[in-house]
Order: sequence, then structure tokens, then C-alpha cells
Amino acid sequence: MVATPDTASTTGTDRASGGVQSVERAFQLLEALADSGGVATLSELSTSSGLPMPTIHRLVRTLVQQGYVRQDTARRYTLGPRLIRLGETAGRLLGSWARPYLAELMEATGETANLAVLEGGEVVYVGQVQSRRSMRMFTEVGRRVQPHCTGVGKALLAQLPEAEARAVLGPNPLPAHTEFTVTDPQALLDQLAEARERGYVVDDQEQEIGVRCIALAVPGAPTPTALSVSGPEARIRALEEQAGASSLVPVMQQIAIRLGQVLAP
Repeated sequence: MVATPDTASTTGTDRASGGVQSVERAFQLLEALADSGGVATLSELSTSSGLPMPTIHRLVRTLVQQGYVRQDTARRYTLGPRLIRLGETAGRLLGSWARPYLAELMEATGETANLAVLEGGEVVYVGQVQSRRSMRMFTEVGRRVQPHCTGVGKALLAQLPEAEARAVLGPNPLPAHTEFTVTDPQALLDQLAEARERGYVVDDQEQEIGVRCIALAVPGAPTPTALSVSGPEARIRALEEQAGASSLVPVMQQIAIRLGQVLAP
């Protein structure tokens, strides 16, 4: 029998867009699982993904067999360890793709340029080009830090819906790294609202005394991504005081837009 367009579409194999529906749905489930904090029941996955339960059963069974999902003793499903290698490799590639843009930013400002993403409620540095100056900032690529006390962290949180950012911060006072760290979650959420309007955030000695950082979002990136310049407080303030198209924030925004175009799916 020759399949009509209607009967062909019910196979769940090929899409008009040229994609494979079962693969799309498998990734949809992994994304839903990640959005839930990495742990969810089948019914929760059905609610969040909108997929029917029989489809979820089939896909999850396959993902478990391949090691990308695992079932815990409470019959909940979690992201599996096989994803770690994929994430680490993707992170390294993200840093390598971004390196020319980070180098351009470092040359334009003379200060260390950083790239970071948000993963599991933590900031992960995936790229950096250090300043050539003897006194400069250094952060190891792959390092994880809390988002509330870093420029890139606040720039990442500002890209999330307020309810999601609030969930990342939690209801309790945040740990102070210096006397300038914002420890009240609501005060930080107010800062994030201002940052969304202004287009960038400032870390003014909130993680380390004497260090200032300007950070902003990378638009178009497939996951919340932030670009920053960090250095001694006096030097960063001097960059901020420069006027015109060559001033700090416009330069960062131009580079972030071009980097986002490269990273866009």
C-alpha cells in the first residue's frame, strides 16, 4: 500500500522538516529532565514535555539501555552518567569556538575575558583569554562557582525567568564571600531586573576584594551564556568611564552579538 501523507505522518519516524520525530522527542525528554533538576517521574516528564505516556515509556526505556538516563530506587528517572562525556566535550568545543572572540575582547580592553554557562545551578567557566598585564585575573576553565557573587553568574541568572532564577537562589541567605556580596535573594532578584533593562551586570568586589567584573548575555546562544571582562577595580572603572563607541559595554555587546551568531543552532 502506498502511504498517504496522513498515514506516513503517523509512523513517528520522518518529519516534514527532514528530522526524525523519535530523536526529537528523546532530546525533548532529556531537556525536560534537565529543566526539572535532573530528576523526575514519568508522570512529571509527561506533564512537562506534553508527550503521551506510552511514548515516554518507550523513549525512556531506550535512553536507560544506552546509559543516558537511569532509574533510582524511588522509581524516578535521572540524567545518566553517559551524558558527562558529551557535556565535557561540548564545553571544550564551546570554549574553542569562542576563543577568537575572547581574544578580541582582551585586546580591546587589555583585561581578562571570560565565557561561562549555567549548569545545575552553578556557573561553569568554559573559556578564558588572560590579560597580558602582570597583575591580571585568572580563573581555571572548568571551574564551578556560585552565581550570586560573580558577574557572569548574575548575567546568566538575568537570562532566566524570575521564578527560575528564584529557584536557583533559594529562599535562604546566600553565602558571603566578601563584605560586598549580596546575600539577600530578593535584593539580588531586584538587581537582575535592573540588569535586564540596562543590558549588563557588575560584580563590584563581590567575590574577591579589589576585583571588578562587567558581564552580559551572549544573545542567540543555545543555552544561557555570559561574556565578561574582569580585572583590578581601578582599571575596570577606568574602562567604564571611557565614552563613545569604543567604551567598554558597547564593545562587549558587539562581540557578544557576533559570538552568539556563531553559537546559534
